[in-house]
Amino acid sequence: MVDDIVNYKLGDQIVADSKVVSGSCEVNESLVTGEPDAIIKKKGDYLLSGSFIVSGDVVVKTEKVGKDNYTSKISDGAKYIKKINSEIVLTINKILKILSITIVPLGIIFFLKQMSLAGATYKVAVVNTVAALIGMIPEGLVLLTSSVFAVSIIRLSRHKVLSQDLYATEKLARVDTLCLDKTGTITEGIMEVYDIVAFDKFKKKDIEKIINDIACNLTDDNPTMNAIRNSYNDMDSFEKADEIYNFSSANKYSGIKIKKDYYLIGAFDYFLEDKYLDEANKYSSDNRVLSIVKRNKKDSKLKENTPIGLILLRDKIRSNAIETIAYFKKQGVDVKIISGDNPVTVSGIAKRVGIIGAEKYVDAGTLLTDKDIEKAVKKYTIFGRVKPDQKKIIIESLKKIGKTVAYVGDGVNDVLALKESDCSITFENASSSARNVSQLVLMDSDFGSIPKIVAEGRRSINNVERSSSLFLVKTIYSFLLTIIFLFINTPYPFMPIQLTLTSVVTIGIPSFVLALEPNKERVTGHFFPKIISKSIPAALTIVLNIIIIMCLKNILHFSDNETSTICVILTAMTGFILLYRLCKPFNTIRGLLISAMILMFYGQVLFLRNMYSLSFISLEMLISILSLVVLSYIIFNILMNIVERKIIKKLIK
Repeated sequence: MVDDIVNYKLGDQIVADSKVVSGSCEVNESLVTGEPDAIIKKKGDYLLSGSFIVSGDVVVKTEKVGKDNYTSKISDGAKYIKKINSEIVLTINKILKILSITIVPLGIIFFLKQMSLAGATYKVAVVNTVAALIGMIPEGLVLLTSSVFAVSIIRLSRHKVLSQDLYATEKLARVDTLCLDKTGTITEGIMEVYDIVAFDKFKKKDIEKIINDIACNLTDDNPTMNAIRNSYNDMDSFEKADEIYNFSSANKYSGIKIKKDYYLIGAFDYFLEDKYLDEANKYSSDNRVLSIVKRNKKDSKLKENTPIGLILLRDKIRSNAIETIAYFKKQGVDVKIISGDNPVTVSGIAKRVGIIGAEKYVDAGTLLTDKDIEKAVKKYTIFGRVKPDQKKIIIESLKKIGKTVAYVGDGVNDVLALKESDCSITFENASSSARNVSQLVLMDSDFGSIPKIVAEGRRSINNVERSSSLFLVKTIYSFLLTIIFLFINTPYPFMPIQLTLTSVVTIGIPSFVLALEPNKERVTGHFFPKIISKSIPAALTIVLNIIIIMCLKNILHFSDNETSTICVILTAMTGFILLYRLCKPFNTIRGLLISAMILMFYGQVLFLRNMYSLSFISLEMLISILSLVVLSYIIFNILMNIVERKIIKKLIK
């Protein structure tokens, strides 16, 4: 209840936000802030729910409970579904929306036009209208897109990556700014002994023996002592202490007594005189520095200490963090670290893993307003002492200046930033609230899996872009032909069954084969301009072919069936020209694909022509077809060059 008085001791967990009334303690707030270092709390300080007492004894007064607790507020709404922000899906939905609005009135008008033609029957008008409308619908495009991303999720599962959003890989592949929480992401959240520095007459070997004696005798269970114990824990050679002194915030040291001597470990600025402080300060920017001293009595004046040496501790870097950061550097992705730790410490870690601009750091405590943060994101790479709500504002500020942001975090303090980011990533051992809001969960907590996700996203995006252009060709030329045939007095040249023939060999089978191929090309530009740049030249070539064929029909006196046959063959050939261009550079699969589709098409034209309502190809028709194929190739390349060089480059930029 609010205003309850509670006594917390070593090992207790804070159950409600409280204020210290008396006593002092050290608190581990890693569950809340993500930072492992213990923090000293004394009278007047606040204890956050979810924290643990690692030393000391305090009496507190409960100030907030339940939903009012700090952790409850920042994790509020953790279970939610992030809105789909896939550029591919949104673009396809817009295309379908436009088609859905225009297809009904256009279909009615087109049907009335076909009925008004001389000799038209209701059956012929319906068939022609259906052919025109079916051609405008990019059937299979949504299925293709969903299938490609579903396959990517299956592939990622082999790398122990759980995708909680079908299109998360697409967003990660488009990311240009990667924001990381230091602890648990770049570092493993534990300390390690980096080096031992000996003072005066002492030798490193002698100091290591003393450290081993201290580590084996003490029972402290805190990150610092655990790090020392991991490096020095030879239980067969240590000397049993006469007395032990576990760490306390009151004494600010831990140590042992062996015979008449006291060996103590503590903060260097607490134990050392000016003579040794300068040397210790040289290491403090990149390390956590502890000093070892020898005393003749437990409590003595500073000048009575005999400095033995320094223990240099560092956050343990994940084994593949340097390699992963190097990957993103090579890909031109900006990497920023957003941490609750000391900015100088974070900057040192950033330098160790090779982050560009690691020397540009700022204490977020000095950023008092949202505008201050908006200016800082353009200037700084490292953000220290960041509060959870500030992490969210940093992400928002980056998005405001046009960045696509991915955030990697694992604590309750990262929830707001994870929710706000374009792509959110966490680890299997993260807090439950962080896992709930993240789109991607690395089940083996391996930071090195992220490049694999990017590669899978690239494969999906590039292949969907390539395959989508095949679908849009039919949509564009069908729409344009429908408009054109509203103004000319001739039947529509296609039947639904004939469109099925051309679609299967130039769109259906090729799109799915190409969509599942490996593809590691870097993602550039936007989805719609890229697919339209490939679709428009082929679609316009087909439209020009149909117009020319309609003119030849009257000159060479082709029948409606013969005209339809020529239109089908020319449409398929233009589709093959586009497919040929999309398949470059050729490999075995692509070569076999295009060869098989051409053989499949002409096999059906020759042996199943009655099924597709095609006529026998006369010599006059063959000459016309061959001439138009050459012309189509020339027109296609001219249009492709015009579209790519003068129109689409501006749209992509």
